[in-house]
Amino acid sequence: MTSAPAETSAAGGDTASRLRRSAERLFAEHGVDGASLRQITKEAGQRNVTAVNYHFGSRDGLLRAVLEHHLAELRIRHRTLVDRYLENPPASARDRLRELADALVMPACAELECADGGPDFLRIAAEVVNRSDWVVAPGTPISELITHQHGWGDLVEPLMPGSDDAATGRLHRRFAAMRFVYVELGRRALQPQPRRDDRLFASQLTDLVTGLLTAPLSARTLRLLKSGPETPERPA
Repeated sequence: MTSAPAETSAAGGDTASRLRRSAERLFAEHGVDGASLRQITKEAGQRNVTAVNYHFGSRDGLLRAVLEHHLAELRIRHRTLVDRYLENPPASARDRLRELADALVMPACAELECADGGPDFLRIAAEVVNRSDWVVAPGTPISELITHQHGWGDLVEPLMPGSDDAATGRLHRRFAAMRFVYVELGRRALQPQPRRDDRLFASQLTDLVTGLLTAPLSARTLRLLKSGPETPERPA
């Protein structure tokens, strides 16, 4: 893989920005694998298809740059809400969990109104978290999307139902909540402009995430967690 050089010149930075914006639009419209590097470079006004490799190292590097462009601001919004929670957590566990759900939902919802490609980012993020062929490993696009929460999962974990031996179920449910947020926002981003006020949508999405995190584990799920994947269980 070719390493992307530091963008020290104004011209280089402008080229990289044009490539990123072009990829953002085409990834959202055609899918991450559907947009060719030739299309991306052509729309960015570049003649040489190797421009992507020069500035970003690879297609994955370009995708990570697209995601990081938005995640940088999203992290700031998320950190602000988490800090507010830590300074003055609500009294009840239910209210604490809902406020933490807000910290997951609202920073991403703000991208719906981001004029600098926010809706495109959400469509791309929805595809990334919903693909079964990408594993969660450091540096991968999916990892970039779900590991920026600054300990959010650790704060949520003790507020979720289930005994200690159901930890795997809680872990998967936290990931399911993150994936659900991005998928719903990706669907919302597809709606034509002008869109209706997003406040009701965002508030309901927080309600749904809270419900997802607090839904009690069934006896069948607990049995399956205890027995492990090697032991099939009959439906209860």
